[in-house]
Amino acid sequence: MAENNPFGGDPRVLGARLQQARRARSITQEAVAERLGLARTTLVAIEKGERRVTPHEIRQLADLYGRKVSDFAGHRVVTEGLVPQFRAALPEEAGEPFQSATELQRLAESYVELETMLDAPLARNYPPAHELSGTPPDLAGEELATAERNRLGLGDGPVGSLRDRLESDIGLRVFFIEMPAKVAGLFAYNDTLGGCIAINAHHPYGRQRWTLAHEYAHFLTTRFSAEVTWLDEKRRPPREVLAESFAKNFLVPSAGLNRRFSELHRARQGRVTLADVCTLASLYAVSVQALVRRLEDLKRVPRGLWDRLVSEAFRPQEGQRLPGREEPASHEPRLPLRYEMLAFQAYSDGRISEGQFASYLQVDRVSARERADSFAAQIGAEREGVFETLSLPLFRTLTEAQ
Repeated sequence: MAENNPFGGDPRVLGARLQQARRARSITQEAVAERLGLARTTLVAIEKGERRVTPHEIRQLADLYGRKVSDFAGHRVVTEGLVPQFRAALPEEAGEPFQSATELQRLAESYVELETMLDAPLARNYPPAHELSGTPPDLAGEELATAERNRLGLGDGPVGSLRDRLESDIGLRVFFIEMPAKVAGLFAYNDTLGGCIAINAHHPYGRQRWTLAHEYAHFLTTRFSAEVTWLDEKRRPPREVLAESFAKNFLVPSAGLNRRFSELHRARQGRVTLADVCTLASLYAVSVQALVRRLEDLKRVPRGLWDRLVSEAFRPQEGQRLPGREEPASHEPRLPLRYEMLAFQAYSDGRISEGQFASYLQVDRVSARERADSFAAQIGAEREGVFETLSLPLFRTLTEAQ
């Protein structure tokens, strides 16, 4: 039987995670063994869980793979790596997104670990992957957006919290992480983790929502292919054209926008202002640029209006900037609320330590305690004008199984 490792648990789990981390960095076993002063057969035994790995070796391997030591300790989920999927989808020189892909996998695995610990799996309500071959990609994106809005009962109005809806109604895992500026988002899927999306945490809120809808289109159409959304692509392949068409039609459906714009046009006696357009952009939670472009597509404003507004806004003699053009930084939390609640429940139950709780939330211990206090104070009861907080299990079953 394989000997226990100093990190506890099944040594095969630790070995598998070390192997995934090595492969994610595209380092050969020979190169690692030489760096550590080991025989290649020894490294093979470590990755198979047949040879005990020392704390010193773990630290060396973590440094070599660009990971934290804690990434290899205590994990119970071993799954197909997401990073190799991205390597297969991108040219060799496109190395920037891989660190983000590693972070996406780490967070998704932590999410599944917490679910397993508390027996609270994320319900998956995945629609079948759509086959849209034979239809022009822009038209296919529009048709798919209409069908999906109907399936979700959205009508033609604005979508609320897209992240929450995709998690609760579909079962996707959405994280906001640091990425290079030109990378808007990542999407990948495997059977254990399900659909996983990462959005650039530094982008403004409207851009983030657009990217999230774009990545959702990839989930609906090319589910088993990892995707990276670049902001500087000169030529877009058909799948990207489809995803962009889906995003604009899903977030800003033509019927609803046309109706609201017509109402504004009548109320303003034909003099719709930029301030009115900014209000519409806020209603749909998209950027002003995206809203004006959408109105151009629908021929409600002259083609090229946005480009003219931008050029006017940057005239030095006027010193003016376009109202609403610069969106505020996003306030979307990096981690899903449900993920944080799972970590809090595990901590409250004594299943994980305070340090582990902080590690799951990716904060220091002081911030973790503050977050725990805020969760503890969320549920309250009112009795004759007196309010008190209650300590209740967040993932307790409230309904009988049918």
